[in-house]
Amino acid sequence: MKKTVGIVGANGYTGSELIRLLAFHPHVTLSFLYSRSNSGTRISDLYPDLTTVCEQVLTDQPEEVDVLFLCLPHKESQNWLTQNPVKDETLVIDLGNDFRLQGDFGNRDFIYGLPEINKKQLSGSKSIANPGCFATAIQLALLPLAEKGVLDEVFTTGITGSTGAGQSLQATTHFTWRNDNVSAYKTLSHQHVDEILQQIVLFNHKEVSLNFVPWRGDFARGIFTSSTVKTDLELSDLYQLYQDFYAGAPFVKVSEKAIDLKQVVNTNRCVIQIEKCGNVVVIHSAIDNLLKGASGQAVQNMNIAMGWEENEGLNLKPIAF
Repeated sequence: MKKTVGIVGANGYTGSELIRLLAFHPHVTLSFLYSRSNSGTRISDLYPDLTTVCEQVLTDQPEEVDVLFLCLPHKESQNWLTQNPVKDETLVIDLGNDFRLQGDFGNRDFIYGLPEINKKQLSGSKSIANPGCFATAIQLALLPLAEKGVLDEVFTTGITGSTGAGQSLQATTHFTWRNDNVSAYKTLSHQHVDEILQQIVLFNHKEVSLNFVPWRGDFARGIFTSSTVKTDLELSDLYQLYQDFYAGAPFVKVSEKAIDLKQVVNTNRCVIQIEKCGNVVVIHSAIDNLLKGASGQAVQNMNIAMGWEENEGLNLKPIAF
């Protein structure tokens, strides 16, 4: 029997991506799509690409379900759960940042949902805090070195597509501003830094300094990061370290060839490449911010929590052209 799913904030980018994935998932059925601002509107009227895929009407009346995805603006998930109590048996996966640093909420203890390091804890969990998009890309690039305990100071740059800013129109997401344009933002102060360090330090067993400069890119989706560190490890040893660390991770690919963003857009995949000159190492990582950085990873977490195959509903191919 299929499990019922509800999506709160179904009218946003991450919510609509979940619909695209779950409409073809073999173990679930979409029970309700919640939206206060668009209640009464057919989801395919908001997203014409969902025509024939999902024709459900958005509602502001939640139902009891087996799995609940919260795709709300940051800091709103706690309020929603307070106003709409959910039964203890329901698996709650929050795609916001409410529970990434502080996981306690009532009788729920949210597990940080980066499957590559927390798969055992995620199995059977009823409360999952989905990681942030930049946090996912940067952590996957650094975790093997952290486990080796060699991280001290890290310098990271990362560029993201316009969908990373959400659906609401802003001056920096408007086409006429974003087109043919690149800019830095939240230099050394991005909200994902604390989230990244929380996990990295657990592996590294000592403090790490992360200097992160994010960039806005002239494209819709995807994240490409480059992290620079110093180490005396040989390049061949580094590749072996990464291959071993991600041996059981179906969505992480360590490549000895140059990587690019198109390899990951429209997939739940992260690709990693390492380059070295002297004792300076650069680790590149690329993900789709809406999939491995959000909705795809949320489905991956659901699969693990429910005891299904990790890649169910996530066998996606990138768009090459």
